[in-house]
Amino acid sequence: MTVLVVGQIARDLVLRCDGLPESGGSATITERRELVGGKGANQAVALTQLGVPAAVLGVVGDDGHGPWLRDQLAADGVDVSRVVRRGNSALMVDLVDDPGSRRLFEHTPTESMLTVDDVRQSSLDSVAVVSLQLQQPGEVMVAAAEAAHRYGVPVIADGNPEPGYAAALLPMLDVLRLDAAEAEALTGRAPTSVQIASQIGTELLDAGPSLVAIAVRGTGDLVLWRAGRDLVPHTDGGVVDQTGAGDAFMAGLTAALLDEADPVTAANVAGAAARSTVARLGGRPELTALEKHWRKR
Repeated sequence: MTVLVVGQIARDLVLRCDGLPESGGSATITERRELVGGKGANQAVALTQLGVPAAVLGVVGDDGHGPWLRDQLAADGVDVSRVVRRGNSALMVDLVDDPGSRRLFEHTPTESMLTVDDVRQSSLDSVAVVSLQLQQPGEVMVAAAEAAHRYGVPVIADGNPEPGYAAALLPMLDVLRLDAAEAEALTGRAPTSVQIASQIGTELLDAGPSLVAIAVRGTGDLVLWRAGRDLVPHTDGGVVDQTGAGDAFMAGLTAALLDEADPVTAANVAGAAARSTVARLGGRPELTALEKHWRKR
């Protein structure tokens, strides 16, 4: 019952500082963490922490960082047999000041992105679900979704498809999650209220997915399915770093749905996973305690 996560693997350098300097100034770094990051890696790690076997199809560099990234994922229990190695590793620098705001800098070399050939060479044997991170090239996402359909494997997706690929992808998706910016980019409307998010979600359900989750800024995540909807409120406090919140939400949602939870339960597990992640520095999830609590219910 493995979930194959198709997405980015990156080196994630997290820096906390006392405040962001003006141009020409400097700031003291008060905490530094170097982690395995990227949406694909984060979601695969989160799934394993929630008790779901996970594999990742992504790219690490043919450089000094590639073996470390791969080994760290393997140590987390992720199946790395499909990891591709070439070029330079992707890099993310997450700069967090004391109030908890963040700035994310990304270096994504072209060779660190997946290709259609990478997908074609990856086996779907023993895969129960394919999870797509739609920040990858559109043709790659379509190829992965088509391969999953040939195997009769459900497809879930996180993010907004590359322009020109939504019409091909949406009918092949079973679950779709969007943050507020992604929802606006996909539909042309910003989900500034629960009402607008509900309208957007209803239209997306008509396009293919059976469940849609949309973030409403300052409010929560609205989860919709054909028979209902549920709003998962965002946390009011304790936010240290918002990096990785969406990845944890998606992993929680996936794990619960695989466990045949009803949509309301799945939405609340997803929300708990996201709240846990924003309470610590860096996008790496730490959901083992949540898995133990959730499985006891």
